[in-house]
Amino acid sequence: MKKQFMDCIAIIMVLVSVLAGCGGAETLSEAAQTGSSTEALAETAEESNEDINEMDETVAKTPSEFEPVTEDWTAADVMNIPVFAGFGRLLFPVDRNVPGDMTLADISSSSVYVWYSNIKKDKTVEIVNDLKYRAESGETVFYNIYTDEEMKSDPSKRDTGLFFFKGEPGAKFAIMNAGGGFMYVGAMHDSFPHALEVGKMGYNAFALIYRPDDAYEDLAQAIAFIYDHADVLEVDPTEYSLWGGSAGARMAAALGNADATASFGRPDIPQAGAVIMQYTGYTAVSGKDAPTYACVGKNDGIASWRTMQGRLDTLSSYGIPTEFHAYDGLSHGFGLGTGTVADGWINDAVAFWEGQM
Repeated sequence: MKKQFMDCIAIIMVLVSVLAGCGGAETLSEAAQTGSSTEALAETAEESNEDINEMDETVAKTPSEFEPVTEDWTAADVMNIPVFAGFGRLLFPVDRNVPGDMTLADISSSSVYVWYSNIKKDKTVEIVNDLKYRAESGETVFYNIYTDEEMKSDPSKRDTGLFFFKGEPGAKFAIMNAGGGFMYVGAMHDSFPHALEVGKMGYNAFALIYRPDDAYEDLAQAIAFIYDHADVLEVDPTEYSLWGGSAGARMAAALGNADATASFGRPDIPQAGAVIMQYTGYTAVSGKDAPTYACVGKNDGIASWRTMQGRLDTLSSYGIPTEFHAYDGLSHGFGLGTGTVADGWINDAVAFWEGQM
């Protein structure tokens, strides 16, 4: 009965997606008009986690004491892991009905992650184990991007934050933004895997959990938070990259524009060094956009590969570095593309980013 209900919801959401075209604000100016005041964003550096060294302390465990998560663990099991206290629920879409008794194997499907394909339960398990192991070893794996006062004033801001997949100290950082049609955040398939892999390459990767109705504001806030706490986070705040799939790609492209952070009250923050986009119909284009890598499947019924190619051709005509890949046979939301013709695209994307450094 539970599966039938989830499938019905999935069908309804797919119909909404096709009609909406995975929409949202097309330009940054539209988003900024609905965002928070620039004064509030600028003040966050002082107020947000005034001393992020003072995080809840955990008792470090040795590898021999680590209890690995399996695909049979339920959502409730994972959310209630002690070191995930306060943020465990954000591992799964808070804007979707994910029953607590669903296993990780069952959750890793398009009935939960609507509009996505090639979802791998093994990756879900790997991600949870990575976060659990590092948290139990004493590492901070999650940061709020808003202050306690801001979250108290606006409770919706409690549904935001950054999961941190730490790389080498002093390495540059990337922010991954999952899609979900601005209806939910599909992080477990569309940003956590990317952050995990980029972290393995030595870069400091963050996966943003944002509010679908305030996505651009939350990404601007996340950029500001990392920039303002770069020393404590041990990241290089220059030439950072913004990543996204579907709706998340719109966010990355918009905030990658040279005027983006200024429009949210932070002209002191430099432009992103690169934008990495997957499967989006985003068409806004400017001579101030960041160098852009994009990939999409040719069987994508939501985001046309020709539309994406056309936008990158225009960027190239402005002298902006670009790289584009369209993969035969792939549909929307293939994520890392493991086991498909797109397998390994993330290495190309990182190489593109490195070329802009």
